[in-house]
Parts: sequence; C-alpha cells; structure tokens
Amino acid sequence: MAKVKASDFLRATQGRTARIAASASASRGHGSGVTQAARKFLGDLDLRKFRDKDAAVFRKRLNRETGKLVRSLPSGARSWGLARKLLNIFLRDALYTTYLRDRFRLGAAEELLEIPLDSITAGHLRKDAGRGVLPRWAGVKHLTPTANGHYQRQAAKLAREQGLARVHLDTFWWGERVG
Repeated sequence: MAKVKASDFLRATQGRTARIAASASASRGHGSGVTQAARKFLGDLDLRKFRDKDAAVFRKRLNRETGKLVRSLPSGARSWGLARKLLNIFLRDALYTTYLRDRFRLGAAEELLEIPLDSITAGHLRKDAGRGVLPRWAGVKHLTPTANGHYQRQAAKLAREQGLARVHLDTFWWGERVG
C-alpha cells in the first residue's frame, strides 16, 4: 500500500467530520436528500475561510457560506435555519478535530463561532434570558437571520459569564432536557 499524503488524510478527516455533523438526526424532518447534499457541501468547504479573528469578516463569510449551503440543499429543504445549524455543527466539530483545527488555524476564530441552534439550545437560552426576552422558538426550519442574532447574543452573554466561547455551550446541554 502506498504512503498516504497529508492532504489526502486531511480531506478524509474533513469528510468524516462532515458525515458526523450532517447526521440523519441533525436534519430529521427536512426531507430526503438533505443529509447527502449537506455532507457533500461541508466536505468540500474551504475551512481557511473561517480562521479570521475579525468579527465582521467572519460573520460575512459565515452568512455567505450559509446561503451557498441553502442553495445546495434539495428544493423542499432550503431553510436558512437548517443550513446555519448544519454549518455551525460542522464548524464546531472541525474546531474539536485536532487535525482540522491546527491545519486551518480554526482556533483563531473560536470566540466567533456560533452555537448550533435547535430546540434544546433555544430552550436553555430562553430559560436563561427570562420570559419575553428572546423571540418564540418556531423551529430550525423557521429560524431567520434576525432571530438567530438574538439567540447568538444571548449565548455569547451566557458563555462570557461561564468563561467560555458560546460554541461550547451545547457540549454541556446535549442530551439534557430543559425543565
């Protein structure tokens, strides 16, 4: 067997990270073909775009790639909220994958990465914010950029209080129920 090139290993690692991030459960209820389309998009994504420390530049790139992911999904599943959730899960998992984090210097943007939003994370953020502070959670499919911004600001506030980046909050919440 021939020696594996570093670039082939990184490509395989990114593909594996995409398969895990765009899982069937993460895209459940959004129709057929979503998982495969998202995995293809995320597996081919240029991660160098997400190593910037400048918040405005990072946000612009995140928004641009969210739009591209929306367009790559099957027509019945083209939801901004779903695309953003899958992209955020993938970027978080890429950060957590040593080889991808180091190669693409993703640690530089750790504080800028968003928390992936779903009913669990939204529930925790709504509970922390208090009644009436955040918009009603209508589901990932109906998440808008404006509502996402409200939830992300609340996540950033809570994360600062806890001494970590907002992207890490659902590491503690995954599998819990909001009571």
